[in-house]
Amino acid sequence: MWQSIRSTLGHWVRLLGWCSLLLLMISGPYHAQETAVSPDQDVDRLKRATVFITQVESENLTTTCVGTGTLVSYDGLILTNAHHTVLSESCPGDILFIALTLNVGEPPVPKYRAEVVQSDIGLDLALLRITQDFDGRLLERDSLPILPFVPLASELTVGIDDTITMIGYPDIGNSELSSLRGTLTSFVAERSGGEQSWLKVRTVDAESIPGTMSGGGVFSRAGELVGVLTSAPVPSGTSSSDCVVIEDSNIDGFINNNDRCVPLGGFISVARSIESAQPLVQAGSLSLQLNTLTTPTFSVQTQGEPSISTPFFAPAVVNNQPTTVLRSAPAGTDSLFLFFDYRNMTPETVYEVRVTVDGLPNEALSLPPVRWSGGTSGLWYIGTAGQTRPNGRYGYRVFVDGELAAEAPGIEVGGPALEAPQFSNVTFGLLDENGNLGGSGYVLPTGNTATARFIHRNMTAGQSWTSIWSFNGQRITSSQVTGAWQDTGDINAAITNLQPAGGLQPGNYRLELFIDNSLSALGDFIVAGSQVGPLARVFTNIEFRRAESLTAEPVRTPGTNYPDGAHTVYAYFDWEQIEAGTLWTLQWSVDNQVFYRQTVPWSAPPSGEDYTMQLTAPGGLPDGTYKLELLINDVLLAESEVSIGIGQLPIDRFNQSDGVRLRGQIVDVETNEGIEGVAFLLISELFSIEDFVWEENQLYALAITDREGYFEVDRPLEFDSPYSVLVEVDGYLPLGVDGFEISRERLAEEGGNPFELLIELTRD
Repeated sequence: MWQSIRSTLGHWVRLLGWCSLLLLMISGPYHAQETAVSPDQDVDRLKRATVFITQVESENLTTTCVGTGTLVSYDGLILTNAHHTVLSESCPGDILFIALTLNVGEPPVPKYRAEVVQSDIGLDLALLRITQDFDGRLLERDSLPILPFVPLASELTVGIDDTITMIGYPDIGNSELSSLRGTLTSFVAERSGGEQSWLKVRTVDAESIPGTMSGGGVFSRAGELVGVLTSAPVPSGTSSSDCVVIEDSNIDGFINNNDRCVPLGGFISVARSIESAQPLVQAGSLSLQLNTLTTPTFSVQTQGEPSISTPFFAPAVVNNQPTTVLRSAPAGTDSLFLFFDYRNMTPETVYEVRVTVDGLPNEALSLPPVRWSGGTSGLWYIGTAGQTRPNGRYGYRVFVDGELAAEAPGIEVGGPALEAPQFSNVTFGLLDENGNLGGSGYVLPTGNTATARFIHRNMTAGQSWTSIWSFNGQRITSSQVTGAWQDTGDINAAITNLQPAGGLQPGNYRLELFIDNSLSALGDFIVAGSQVGPLARVFTNIEFRRAESLTAEPVRTPGTNYPDGAHTVYAYFDWEQIEAGTLWTLQWSVDNQVFYRQTVPWSAPPSGEDYTMQLTAPGGLPDGTYKLELLINDVLLAESEVSIGIGQLPIDRFNQSDGVRLRGQIVDVETNEGIEGVAFLLISELFSIEDFVWEENQLYALAITDREGYFEVDRPLEFDSPYSVLVEVDGYLPLGVDGFEISRERLAEEGGNPFELLIELTRD
């Protein structure tokens, strides 16, 4: 691409001196224009960064799955869903074809092949990288043209009722892109991602969003990517499966029901928040690869069909635990969560939550079929926070793989707050000799006694209450204590103890508290590690060792600072007394930007040394300060850092998202009509036009005008940086200027971001 630009523009440099170009630019054809860009220009920019993805089997090149994706970097990174890209039973293809929108308003054109470089099956997110042309020829990253891309929002910048734009392909790639205006109707909280795990979306005219748009982008009014449209197809063979036959996959000469049915998913009403995707994109942009080298000893497998049990409601969540159990809620309630236990779930399990209010479906609070992201077994929650609930009777039904798995008891919202007896806010620890509770709250060491503290309200003397402890899902019958309440204070803390025979063994524990035989509160904790004071010592002795290559042996001496760089770093830690299947979290960050976070069941031996990981990148690890964190139950148990090079990431200015967005229109000075195909080049502030010798690293950005002369630069400009500009198209005199810069003050005076230009060209 660069060579073609150079050959096209080169003759203009030979015809005109740079001084003449500069004079032409200064003489007046180049100025700010408040209304230069049409309302559809932003959408066109987003469409050019949207791709159609086709997963196929290499044996006969038949389609197995399809979806949409969004380019999030200039060098070919694509953010999309995992369910239609990662190899699985429902999507068994091993090639990913990428089709681009070369002309807005036309169907996509197949151009490349891509590979999955990062994925999280549970979150249903995948990051692809373009690696080959359509015919399979390998492409180097620097040989790709500068592709249009959309920056990720640094944080979720949309709120309820905000206007959003949703972009994706409405069918199997035969039509042009769909751009749907809509609103964000609510947030859905989930244990996998907090209060804004999911964005509930709706089009302005209630138009359906087809399943082929899954993986497409949800964009704020500022044009930032804030969510990924998601609808996971229910496994085939269920009553809810949604698929289409599109090819003669069995090569019998007919396209009929005997051919492969390509899963599409149902209509979309939800998007995964961009905050969940940021670690994947961060790792992909830096080409970081993390490999776990410790061989699993235990295979954590499901023991039967997925199941859901004991659903109940809570008004709030603290450390992934319910504060208390609700059977009704007062008028004005703005937070409500459904909790339930689950077993035998997998990352490919599809679950759905249907909510009704007074018997009528409530789409804003429901969750359509999506991938499961919670591990094999445990306690889950889903709900909303900070969103006032209308009065009425709420019903919740949970479906797993298209079949009804559990139906929660209805809960009434409305009326005054009741001063009923209540237990709440269960937390755990160890008592010291002075009777003070210490520890991490939800991770305790092995030992003799666990103590729970909880809040009680409105209890009366003599009222019946019960405490029951469980271990790994089985109630410890000997621990059940039923008695008459004796403390009559309005709001006080109470404690109860667990002293099992043989002591606290590693595993999952629960305390349930009942008032008059009705569940009022519960809390879960994990026992692991040995005791150091009131704390659990689970992970210890984190060490880092450098290696010269991916295959080289690491050096023997550990270190925390490698100023001359490192190609590969090995990380090690010791561990003790962790039961197989215990959920634990491994998190890596660089310069405090998380690029890896996975919560998985523990599969190594209960205790051991030198759990080993390998962190690498094809060209060596980028300079930066890398941090390893080890958690259980979201409790940080160990962390350590290693510094590479200067200890700070280099600035990738191609992918920066903070700065001036530049767009405009280029017109004929006499007719005032837009000119198609004009090249607008921004040269790096390190070079003047005189210094420009057609080296690609001198080019900061390139934009080409559309049929009406509109253009938009995909890379933001830095404030107060002097760029050089070159504008050229056949049939018109070229324009060029040095020292083009925009200050924050000028941006505010000219109407804010994006900065808009009107450029007039004169025929030669």
